[in-house]
Amino acid sequence: MKYNLSEITEVIRNRRSITPEKFSPRRVHREQLELMLTNATWAPTHGMTQPWRFRVFLGDGMDSIRRFIPDLYRTSTASEKFNQAKFDRMALRLQRASAVIAVCMQRDPSGKIDEVEEIEAVACAVQNLMLTATAYGLGTFWSTPKLLNHADCHQFLELKDGDRCLGLVYVGYPEGEWPEQHRKPLEYITTWIEKNT
Repeated sequence: MKYNLSEITEVIRNRRSITPEKFSPRRVHREQLELMLTNATWAPTHGMTQPWRFRVFLGDGMDSIRRFIPDLYRTSTASEKFNQAKFDRMALRLQRASAVIAVCMQRDPSGKIDEVEEIEAVACAVQNLMLTATAYGLGTFWSTPKLLNHADCHQFLELKDGDRCLGLVYVGYPEGEWPEQHRKPLEYITTWIEKNT
């Protein structure tokens, strides 16, 4: 065997979505984020378009997104739909995160690759990023609020026409025990076709 399959399997099975409310004050280092992002770029990409783009908020750079996201929610939400608990949770998550990665998709200018395939490539990149974070013992949480589609958000993230922000990945060291999880057994989700019918 070329690689240690048991270690790879363990990292995959231990990846968790950990909300920033459960992050400790311990800071994530830029070098860790650089490896996470580098590994993200090794995701499969049809036509080698490599559509992923990342804007990383870290250190003092966190101040801008900590102001922007809650303010955008407040100003873009009709008063009758405004939810104070949601606003407070949004602000708390940004306060607790050590870093936030805006995961964006840049469309191939030729348009030869369908948008859904570009989105899938970015999703694979996020999985690589989160698996690397798991190996570091870092918690990640991929959030996809509707306000990421707002024109002001596109301007804030300096997106071009046709580009999209596919989510914010919050990064931090989890507090306490690493959470347990389970998945449905294979027999519930798999159909094997082994004979010609």
